[in-house]
Amino acid sequence: MFEKVSTSMDFLAREKEVLKFWKDNNIFKKSVDLRKGQDTFTFFDGPPTANGKPHIGHIETRAIKDLIPRYQTMKGKNVLRKAGWDTHGLPVELEVEKLLGLDGKEQIEAYGLEPFIKKCKESVWKYKGMWEEMSDRVGFWCDMEDPYVTYEDNYIESEWWSLKEISKKGLLYKGHKIVPYCPRCGTALSSHEVSQGYKTVKERSAVVRFKVVGEENTFFYAWTTTPWTLPSNVALCVNPDETYARFDFEGRTVIMGDALIEKVLGEGTEVANKTTFPGRDLVGMKYEPLFDFQRAALGNVPNAANAWQVIADGYVTMSDGTGIVHIAPAFGEDDARVGRAYDIPMLQLVTPKGEMSPETPWAGTFVKKADPIILEQLDKEGKLVSAPVFEHDYPFCWRCDTPLIYYARGGWFIKMTALHDALMANNQTINWMPENIKDGRFGNFLDNVIDWALSRERYWGTPLPVWVCECGHQHVIGSRQELIELGDNVDPNIELHRPYIDAVTITCPKCGKKMHRTPEVIDCWYDSGSMPFAQWHYPFENKEIFEQRFPADFISEAIDQTRGWFYSLIAIGTLVFGQSPYRNCLVMGHVQDAEGRKMSKHIGNVVDPWEVLDKQGADAVRWYFYASGSPWLPTRFSGELVSELQSKFMGTLWNTYAFFTMYAAIDDYKPAEVCPSTRLPRPPAPSRASWTSCPTGTSA
Repeated sequence: MFEKVSTSMDFLAREKEVLKFWKDNNIFKKSVDLRKGQDTFTFFDGPPTANGKPHIGHIETRAIKDLIPRYQTMKGKNVLRKAGWDTHGLPVELEVEKLLGLDGKEQIEAYGLEPFIKKCKESVWKYKGMWEEMSDRVGFWCDMEDPYVTYEDNYIESEWWSLKEISKKGLLYKGHKIVPYCPRCGTALSSHEVSQGYKTVKERSAVVRFKVVGEENTFFYAWTTTPWTLPSNVALCVNPDETYARFDFEGRTVIMGDALIEKVLGEGTEVANKTTFPGRDLVGMKYEPLFDFQRAALGNVPNAANAWQVIADGYVTMSDGTGIVHIAPAFGEDDARVGRAYDIPMLQLVTPKGEMSPETPWAGTFVKKADPIILEQLDKEGKLVSAPVFEHDYPFCWRCDTPLIYYARGGWFIKMTALHDALMANNQTINWMPENIKDGRFGNFLDNVIDWALSRERYWGTPLPVWVCECGHQHVIGSRQELIELGDNVDPNIELHRPYIDAVTITCPKCGKKMHRTPEVIDCWYDSGSMPFAQWHYPFENKEIFEQRFPADFISEAIDQTRGWFYSLIAIGTLVFGQSPYRNCLVMGHVQDAEGRKMSKHIGNVVDPWEVLDKQGADAVRWYFYASGSPWLPTRFSGELVSELQSKFMGTLWNTYAFFTMYAAIDDYKPAEVCPSTRLPRPPAPSRASWTSCPTGTSA
């Protein structure tokens, strides 16, 4: 019955034997086939991008993702484990730009859109073999022979259907808004993309003198954290209900927030002839532009007379600065909002490349590099009060690492604010692990939801299926069939990508002229968030499978996905189906080095996953991630830590088993004769505090 086993601690050799056995005997497929017709359990796999190499954190995610589906299969469930690949977006474009030696959109368009797109399609599979090999090596069972691929036409067609459904509900619109914008990539980003790219930086703010019109030697002291926006200044904003002061100081008459005088001018500062009044008393006062070129740059717009005046809004506080905020409506949401309220004109002296415009003396200078130059100019002219250094979190492009700017830009948006209550309610239906994510990090993000900046002014992505006419009529295409029926001489097999789809025109039913597709593609996070239905080409086929497999019983990714994939899933699920597309979500912490530091190439503490897999083995690494603490906490990782746990647990377990088999063989031990019943009593359900409590309430 039992054969004696070796007491050797060569776990690697045994792992490879097991892997070979699984592969030679097609064990994964057999495990799936055995469960056909049984109760279903659905796992959604968040799609990785195959043009980037897997790292040690991906072993953790695959270890956790394998645990619950494997356990549910052992319980007799029919478990869906379909792999997927995220294949669109800036990561791919940037890789191809480097490959071709291109830099920016102008060079891409000069190279040619069609050859560039073909290169993108090739690039997405650069590391596919490495991902598959790593997944096999760590024992991650997932169907990689029939994955969903986000660039495939069937997938795109399903997304088009969903966007048409959203449009029917009146939630898809074109607007002109202040958006987080990457000047390097030349496109807007969504709020959930922005949240993934913050860095702590030190910069210089500025307290600036603005001369009051009609009053000799009198100045507003105003504050900004972005000196590069000062050339685009058109207003100053005060809080109507806070107290402001007018006083004499060092030969000038100054107007600023009363509570901030010492903070700005120095502790113990003595001022003369001070009077105080509410901020509303300042509204309508005019001041002179900071720079001579501003009047000419503004031109003769209809509301030009409203420029360079004091306005009021409750968002101005007395916690920082001077109590007077510089307003540049082209570069801030609050600026644009209060500017509209007072019909203030917009002056935008920064180009889409993030460079100062030709109207300024600093044309072609990147905005962040313009900060010290502008401050120096103001100082020479006696207009700079101070430029203190401050530390804050600033958003960078999560793909190319360029500082983002908030920039007035036209684009297409999904009105997520209209679904605030539905999003909050659907969040309450999810079993979050840990529980504090529900009303904490994720709940707070949903509570402050803003409209989704959907469009991207790029090339390699799902084309936005909106055709527009010069008469103003718009039409959203929701399927290939609709495209063929409405389009002019459309090839039935047309690829649903740029530039092919750009050439399709349809006849406007309102005026009879030709309608053209708006040139944007969509946020690639919409791709990944559509996988619950798009992986099945729903609703065009597989309707029964989709309905059987929606929503998912289990998903899991790292904590950064609370503002990435977890959000895009629930956003689209709520928009299209009115519910969350997942029931249980295990949120993982990040993997750090042995000292608790973030792994970074710059620091030199990145662990090569293949080093530990080839030395300690996959079982040891998997067990380390399971046993080293709750998975939602940051995990300190090193080969030495894995070896220590391997020795304590795996070595002890194997020695115990070897001892048992030796004496079981000697005694000819037959469990079935000793214990005829193979049905053991079911253990009591564990405490919910145990993270290995699977969604059904039984221990994994």
